[in-house]
Amino acid sequence: MIFRKATKNDVAKIVEMIADDELGKTRENFQTPLPNEYLDAFDNINTDQNQELIVLENENSEIIGTLQLSFIQYLTYRGGIRAQIEAVRIRKDKRGLGIGKLMFQWAIERAKERNAHLLQLTTDKKRPQAIKFYEDLGFKASHEGMKIHF
Repeated sequence: MIFRKATKNDVAKIVEMIADDELGKTRENFQTPLPNEYLDAFDNINTDQNQELIVLENENSEIIGTLQLSFIQYLTYRGGIRAQIEAVRIRKDKRGLGIGKLMFQWAIERAKERNAHLLQLTTDKKRPQAIKFYEDLGFKASHEGMKIHF
């Protein structure tokens, strides 16, 4: 399997995976042609050196997974870098095969390569299986997350 930086040609497959779950189908607008807002977002991500949109290809060069890493520079922790992982998705027919664990192992190593001192994530409380998966990987619920949607 190959981890690589996503290209504009991958965006439709990525959005399809993001939209293919109970929460994603209520938030996303996957259709053909893909709405320009996704392509504009890709351009912003792709030009930002602190963003890495990644796809995982299988031996047949099919995209079977995706994730986004954001590297956040801040002053605390002596000017440390925090890595944030978002939008982790695996193609529906490939779930339950250990691919998610492989993706997180890769992301952890990538965060270390970028000198991040921690990797963090958020997950919706409506995803108990995901929470258990993250806990099994060693993630700890150390903070209470809060959001305001606009």
